[in-house]
Amino acid sequence: MSDSTTNAPGWPGIPPRWTSSAKTGIGTSLNRSSRVWFTLSHGILNEIYFPRVDMACTRDLGLIVTDGASFFSEEKRDCKFEIVPVEPGVPAFRLVNTEVGGKYRIEKEIFADPHRNVVLQKIKFIELSSTGQPVVPRFGGGKFRLYALLAPHLGNVGSNNTAWTGDYKGVPMLYAESPSGLALALGCSVPWAKMSVGYAGSCDGWQELSRNFQLTNEYPRVENGNVAVTGEVDLSACGGEFVLALGFGNIWAEAGEQVRAALLDDYSSLFRDYVSQWRNWQKGLLALDGSGPRDVYRASTAVLRAHESKDFLGGVIASLSIPWGFNKGDEDLGGYHLVWPRDLVETAGGFLAAGAVGDAVRVLHYLETTQEADGRWPQNMWLDGRPYWNGLQMDEAAFPILLVDLLRREAGGALGDLARWWPMVRRAAAFIACNGPVTQQDRWEEDAGYSPFTLAVEVAGLLAAADVADNVGESAMASYLRELTWRGR
Repeated sequence: MSDSTTNAPGWPGIPPRWTSSAKTGIGTSLNRSSRVWFTLSHGILNEIYFPRVDMACTRDLGLIVTDGASFFSEEKRDCKFEIVPVEPGVPAFRLVNTEVGGKYRIEKEIFADPHRNVVLQKIKFIELSSTGQPVVPRFGGGKFRLYALLAPHLGNVGSNNTAWTGDYKGVPMLYAESPSGLALALGCSVPWAKMSVGYAGSCDGWQELSRNFQLTNEYPRVENGNVAVTGEVDLSACGGEFVLALGFGNIWAEAGEQVRAALLDDYSSLFRDYVSQWRNWQKGLLALDGSGPRDVYRASTAVLRAHESKDFLGGVIASLSIPWGFNKGDEDLGGYHLVWPRDLVETAGGFLAAGAVGDAVRVLHYLETTQEADGRWPQNMWLDGRPYWNGLQMDEAAFPILLVDLLRREAGGALGDLARWWPMVRRAAAFIACNGPVTQQDRWEEDAGYSPFTLAVEVAGLLAAADVADNVGESAMASYLRELTWRGR
């Protein structure tokens, strides 16, 4: 396309990149009607996933501070960060970002709307004096200007996004959409003072503000590129306190409706609902809390649970991140937000250790559904079972057998009739018998051959399958599997 189509220079923008995988927080609502997952690092929102936990739709959303003349500061680069969960085991967070020179402080409360596809941030911007004390603005305005900068990467892709300034039913909003049929809208509890969209690296808000310290150009639309959207918060209208709502949908109007509905709803009620859902789930776990200043147990269980899909129940991705994301672009669609059967079984083991038996059984149902016809599982896969990489890791054929055995021994009543799981176990054991013990890849996905780790899992898996066979009346198969492991020695 030509620049004259939008009057915004620099199409299509610089090559898109993701961001740091060093997350300091992740979260999602436990309500299945809310299909957003958020991540945090360096004091700001990073990737937000929608409508599935394996589909990233943003790079990051942070704030920029200027004085309109000569001062420029980006919170993710120029602040000291503090972050704490609102309570142990609840993945909603309070952040305090203080500018390294002591000029301002930004306080945030972040969680997902439990009833909508919206991530909410309640923000307080505080100008600081030379002594570190809050400055009370005179006549409703202060020294600084505040801007929200969002980088859409809809559907795991940073290119071919289109962004524009607009409104929903008269409420000003910043929009983006992609050919994948996904859209987002960014709204504020006070109307945006200024709005602009641009191509990343050429005419986006960061470029404008770092050069001119204000939005001198307000571009209304950019198409089919690596785009960013920027809105100026009207600090004089809100006294520095406001709510940002980032909503998602299949089209722009759906995203806009979600944002407006969230902003019109009672913020305190939404927050209480979100917290109560997690609090109730945590109450069902074993009381294994530590005595130290940080409750690592509750944080760990929340992290495990927050990675589960809301469409493909029991499907838990490896991580809400893209490793080395600052150097990865559209060529790396999967990142770590894929299902590795090995990691999935280990997650189920964590659930079971914490007393979340039902969560562990959901994982087993998911594994049963995604087993290949020949008995193995993909090296890694999208939530719907499509393989991403096509390597063969023999330990991943054995781990699901170990999960059946673990549940049989620790929570047999939750499995029901063990014979119901025998077909899955038999196919997996047969695949190991016919294709092991040599593996195409070890657990680090690099080396082929005889791997001690892989061998240990294969042998344990065959012996566990033999025990299951005995319990379902398949004594001949049980004897064969035990003999096979002995011969393998």
